[in-house]
Amino acid sequence: MSPMPESRPYHHGDLRAALLAAAESTLREKGAGSLSLRELAREVGVSHAAPGRHFKDKQALLNALALAGWERLGQTLETVDDTALPLEPRLTALARAYLGFAVDNAELLELMYARKHDPEASERMAAAAERTVGGLTQVIADAQERGEIIPGDPEELNLLPGVALHGMAAFLSGGMLSPGAAMASVDTLVHHLLHGLRPR
Repeated sequence: MSPMPESRPYHHGDLRAALLAAAESTLREKGAGSLSLRELAREVGVSHAAPGRHFKDKQALLNALALAGWERLGQTLETVDDTALPLEPRLTALARAYLGFAVDNAELLELMYARKHDPEASERMAAAAERTVGGLTQVIADAQERGEIIPGDPEELNLLPGVALHGMAAFLSGGMLSPGAAMASVDTLVHHLLHGLRPR
């Protein structure tokens, strides 16, 4: 589709959403280095200047993509979280959801962590990322209240499951672990996290 002339009125229903959808598609297929506001404008059928109404540059676009990813991951985890469950099945459900997100959104997850600490990242992104990490910390705190795990700083204790899950996601992204193998090992991973590897 050829780009619209600069003088043509713009009537795209939701340009920002269309650009983000096209950008995520490009990210999945070609990586972040292939993203270009001009190319995205051509893809959605608007003038090359039109994306500037929503994203001042490529970095702003990447931050918006990362924010959308964090918000989606947060919603995914909240959907499966059942506060009435004991720790092991609750953490297992959350781990499955996180790794499922990683399988379906490997490039996006990598971008999310890369942009999380960008100096231009908004407070909204920091809050969205904290919603994910903080949610897992709350799982630890809830388990402590029920006497299911040792006392201590929930944030510090949350490092172990956080590192394990993100490490699995990194293995998936790097091709060192297949999606099927990752999902099949979730129950065992969580069990060993909670009970250790020593014989009992």
